[in-house]
Amino acid sequence: MSLPEVHARLANTALIYCIIMALWGLWRFFRGQGLSGGYFGAVVVAVLLLAGQGLIGLTLWFGIGDYRPGWVHWLYGIVLLMGAPVVYAYTKGRQERPEMLMYAVAFLIMIALVLRAMVTAGG
Repeated sequence: MSLPEVHARLANTALIYCIIMALWGLWRFFRGQGLSGGYFGAVVVAVLLLAGQGLIGLTLWFGIGDYRPGWVHWLYGIVLLMGAPVVYAYTKGRQERPEMLMYAVAFLIMIALVLRAMVTAGG
C-alpha cells in the first residue's frame, strides 16, 4: 500500500472516529454525565490519530511525487489538529456535563472539517 493510500485511509478512519466520538459525547451529555477517563483517553487517541495523519501529509508534501494539495487542505488539517486541545484549554480541564457537550460539538465540527479536507485533497 502506498503512502497516499495510507493517508486516504487514515482520513476515513479519522472521519469514523470523529463520528463515534461525537455520538458518544452526545450520549453522555444527554444522560447527564461529564467526561470520563475513558472518553478523555479516546480524545487523546483522536489527537494522536490526527497528528499521525498530519505527519504523513507532510511526508507526502516533501517527499513523494506530485502530491500538492491546496492551502485550504492544510488549513483544515491544522484546525482539526487544534480542535480537542482548544476545548481542553477553554474548559481548563474541567470534566462536568457542560464540558462534555463542548467536546461533542467540537467533534461534530471536526466531522465537517474532515469531510472538507477530503474534498479539497484533490485526489
